[in-house]
Amino acid sequence: MPKWILTVLFISSMLSTHAQEYAIGADLSFLKSAEDRGFVFKDEGEAKPGLEIFKDHGYNWIRLRLFHTPTRLPNSLDYTVALAKEAKDMGYKFLLDFHYSDTWADPQKQFLPVAWEGLTQEVLVDSVFEYTKRATSAFREAGAMPDMVQLGNEISNGMLWPNGKLPDNWDNFIELEQAGIAGVYAACGNAKAPLIMVQIDKGGDWEFTEQWFDELISRGVTFDVIGQSYYPWWHGSLLELRNNMHNTAKKYQMPIMLVEVAYCSEPTEYTEKSAPYPESPEGQHRFLTEVNKIVLNTPGNLGAGIMWWEPATFEGRSHRDFFDSDGNALPVMEVFDMWSRY
Repeated sequence: MPKWILTVLFISSMLSTHAQEYAIGADLSFLKSAEDRGFVFKDEGEAKPGLEIFKDHGYNWIRLRLFHTPTRLPNSLDYTVALAKEAKDMGYKFLLDFHYSDTWADPQKQFLPVAWEGLTQEVLVDSVFEYTKRATSAFREAGAMPDMVQLGNEISNGMLWPNGKLPDNWDNFIELEQAGIAGVYAACGNAKAPLIMVQIDKGGDWEFTEQWFDELISRGVTFDVIGQSYYPWWHGSLLELRNNMHNTAKKYQMPIMLVEVAYCSEPTEYTEKSAPYPESPEGQHRFLTEVNKIVLNTPGNLGAGIMWWEPATFEGRSHRDFFDSDGNALPVMEVFDMWSRY
């Protein structure tokens, strides 16, 4: 039996249930790049560091993606460790998102890192373990140990294609996922083991969610948090989101986090069909407010929180941003004020 299997079995048996605070979070993977390029974020007209602005408005989690060897995007290990360290020093909790690719990985594409092309399944599994262990150790040694780790990004259709592509290669996929989990545990040393998240992109699709997680769990994968993406133009209505959250909580009795959520502040996704809210700064605020209510009302208090996807982009402006073209915070920044201030 490979040593990484022994590691995951041993650590899993030792883990107890983690107390989980409600996550008010954002994927801020581009924030450091934006500031390094000279972009200035502002709150009520006052220039402030981006992390400080989010902290002032109740944000307590940061999500950061990690690419293996990026050539165009900034999300290398050194870059991500530095940003994670800054956030942890400010009191944020930290979710590390392994893409296991040199670039974007999502349900439409899961490119192998160039360094792993042509490997056999056995060697690829070992490479995932060793790489995950080394990368996680780098965060621990920098004083930025993740509080939660996800092994693969939006892995509804698997990861590390073609080896781990689903639905045809479940056996390979499970080996790769388990190797990643074991790599995280092997890197812990004396540090507390992070929570393990598994993320798919089916926020409004209960039928897919049930079938997928039934298969994963039946194959012995042990994890702590179910992660979902929810972009309404792709993933269904708010009612379908509520239904999925309700059914997932009832069946699996484990925390569920909407780890990617977004809405646009300008007409973008709903130019040819009706929108649930206007694509405007006010509509963006209303959308996040309503999604938060759905998560908070998940049965069994199992709605673990929300993370907005990319509210502070490196180009300084995207229609999903929390800031206008001059860097001023939009109304959506204030959604969690009423929950976090006293």
